[in-house]
Amino acid sequence: MSVTGVVGASVPQTVEYVRILPELVLSLFGIIVMVLDPIIEEKRSYKLLGLIALLGSVAAFVSTIYQAAVPGLAFGGMVRVDGFSIFFHVLILAITILVILTSYEYMEIQRIKAGEYYGLILFGTVGMVLMSAATELVLVFIALEISSIATYVLAGFRRHAPTSAESSLKYFLLGSFATAFFLYGVAMMFGATGSTRIDVIANALSVGPNSPLVYLAAALMFVGLGFKIAAAPFHVWTPDVYEGAPAPIVGYMSTAPKAAVFAVLLRVVFEAKVPGKFWLIWVSAVLSMTLGNLGALVQTNIKRILAYSSIAHAGYLLVAFASAPQIGITAAMFYTASYAAMNVGAFAVVSHLGNYGERYVTLDDYAGLGRRSPMLAAILTVFLLSLIGIPATGGFFAKFYVFNAALKSDLVGLTVIGVINSAIASYYYLRVIVVMYMKESQGEVPVTAVPLGVGTVMALSVVATLYLGILPGRVLDYAWQSATTLLR
Repeated sequence: MSVTGVVGASVPQTVEYVRILPELVLSLFGIIVMVLDPIIEEKRSYKLLGLIALLGSVAAFVSTIYQAAVPGLAFGGMVRVDGFSIFFHVLILAITILVILTSYEYMEIQRIKAGEYYGLILFGTVGMVLMSAATELVLVFIALEISSIATYVLAGFRRHAPTSAESSLKYFLLGSFATAFFLYGVAMMFGATGSTRIDVIANALSVGPNSPLVYLAAALMFVGLGFKIAAAPFHVWTPDVYEGAPAPIVGYMSTAPKAAVFAVLLRVVFEAKVPGKFWLIWVSAVLSMTLGNLGALVQTNIKRILAYSSIAHAGYLLVAFASAPQIGITAAMFYTASYAAMNVGAFAVVSHLGNYGERYVTLDDYAGLGRRSPMLAAILTVFLLSLIGIPATGGFFAKFYVFNAALKSDLVGLTVIGVINSAIASYYYLRVIVVMYMKESQGEVPVTAVPLGVGTVMALSVVATLYLGILPGRVLDYAWQSATTLLR
């Protein structure tokens, strides 16, 4: 049995299913977790269901590697497997694996029901990986909703904490509005071009002058996607949501959904060549960098500091979107990978130190950490230095390639603003390091032994951060080849 693809070639149905194999594997394991949850004793469920979710994520990771051998279109051209989609599949699944490992200890300490938690992580990841391979805007919307609904619920999983309920509700309400903007933009783009397929839209926009409807559609779509990546001025939800959500979920929300949305943005901006996007991106990049860094300067809660940091890094990444296509795509992909490594690791440390109820998340709680736990302080220092952009870390080359892409695209003003903001950001990152090593602890803040799962996450994140800072060549080469494939 076969299905005829958009290019006229007959594609075997088994091959089409291989091209969505990671999504199928994640869905299957998510269903298994939800089915087993009611019949397993709660004390055993923390580790057992976590192990099943971990195996599902690893199986999806392996299926992505297998999937890479059969690139091409599937389901009428709505899904495309290529180097670009494989890159984001691998990145999102790696983040999911690390977050599940971080959650082992966290679930027991916080007394959170495991089945729903791990099931939602797996189902949310389905939407994210599907977004990175989707080449049809309606499918992008469906995948975005799958991802968003899961993260709305996950943000409120600390049910005993009022801030967690506020986090979930605020994220849901504002996220729903943002999704509506994106859907209206898709509808208007269909009205202007007669299609929701990205390649068909690109062909339609390349012929003759574009109607005002196209520009309005592009603006509305950017509003919807800008909310998901916490880019200014659509960032107001970020600090409150990050503060109230469980720490491992914040590490997940700040990296995996953003990677998926950046993949969609790269397709829309560079493959579809939607007009009018330059000034939207330019203004949003400047606002995100500036407001994010200035907001972080006055924070005393480590989760809120990293929330404003996340807004600023969305701005740095958007600089790549304003650059020339080939180098811009390459820089954006490398930056996404580097940011994921250091941010997941930083939130693993925050998750471990927070203890029950996440009581210890202020800067004062980190005072004297260099003496109380030299290893944890050193690990967090590596991630903070990488977020600054210190050489020998992934953050350095991430910013270097983004600003280099901007300079080669004659965006001198945007580059200068980015460099100034990087200097401002160094203050609040170094402030955390100074507190850890040069300030005496004001009270008894317990530091427990690091469990195997959390320790593994920290070690892998440190290795990835240093690898991308010392030997970035292989990842950059793959990103360059993926950019070439996307533009072709």
